[in-house]
Amino acid sequence: MTDGLAPTPGVQGAPTVRLEDAATRVGGRTIWSNVDVAVREGEFVAVLGQNGVGKSTLVRVLLGLQPLSAGRAEVLGGPPGAARNLIGYLPQRRSFDSGLRVRGIDLVRLGLDGDRWGIPMPGGSRRSRRRRDDARRVEEVIELVEATSYARRPVGEVSGGEQQRLLIAQALVRRPRLLLLDEPLDSLDLPNQGAMAALIARICREGAVTVLLVAHDVNPILPHLDRVIYLGRGGAAIGEPREVITTETLSRLYDTPIEVLSTADGRLVVVGQPEAPAHHHDRHAH
Repeated sequence: MTDGLAPTPGVQGAPTVRLEDAATRVGGRTIWSNVDVAVREGEFVAVLGQNGVGKSTLVRVLLGLQPLSAGRAEVLGGPPGAARNLIGYLPQRRSFDSGLRVRGIDLVRLGLDGDRWGIPMPGGSRRSRRRRDDARRVEEVIELVEATSYARRPVGEVSGGEQQRLLIAQALVRRPRLLLLDEPLDSLDLPNQGAMAALIARICREGAVTVLLVAHDVNPILPHLDRVIYLGRGGAAIGEPREVITTETLSRLYDTPIEVLSTADGRLVVVGQPEAPAHHHDRHAH
C-alpha cells in the first residue's frame, strides 16, 4: 500500500465542521433551521432526510456556495469556502456517455490540475519534479481506490461502480481533510454499494479524513458509520445511527407519527411519513 492516505496535519480534536443555530433559505423558502451539529476530525457521518429536506443544500453551505440566513457555520476552522483546497467534493451522480474516450487516469488528474490553463511551459528541474510528483500522486489514489486495472481505459467503457471509484480518486487527489460525497451510492447495485461504503470507511479511518456522505439509504453504510445527521422540519438530530433513527426522534423531527423497525438482519426500516431512508431523494432546485 502506498502512502496515499497520509493525513494532513491539523488541529487535533477541533471540529472539522460546526453549525450553530443555522438556517438557510432557497427561493424565499426556509429549507432547514435550528441546526446545531459538530463533526470531529476523522469521523464518517451520513446526512439523511426525506425528499427536499435540504441534504444537498447542507453540502453547498459547507462549500461556501449557499449562504446561511441565520446562525453560524465553520469549516476547517474558518468560514465556509475559505479552505476549498482542503475539501474533496463528489457531486450527485454524473452520467458518462458510453462513447466518452477520456481515460480514467485523465479524469483523476483533473482533480489535481483541472484548474490550470494553457500549455505547460518549459521550467527546468522544478517543473519536471512537480510533474513527476503529480503523476505519482495520481497513481497513488488510483491504487488506493483499487482502480489500477481499468484506469487507462476510456471512462465510458467501465461500469458505474468503477466510474464512482475513479471520481472518488479525483476527489482525494489533493489530500483533502474533508470529503463531501453527495449520494455516491445512488444508482449502484447492492454489492457495489457495500464495496463502496467499505472503501469510503477505510479512507476515513486510515487517512483521518472527515467524511460527510449524503445518502437516501442508510443500510449499506450502517456498519461503517460513526454518526448520522438526520434533517427534518424540526431541525436536525445528530448521534449514533441507532440513537437517532428511532421512532421518538423522527416523530419529533417531522411532527408526525413515525415508526422505526429493525429487521432480523439488522436493517432499519421507517414506517409512515416521511418515506423510509431507503427511498430518500433530495432533488430540489438550487
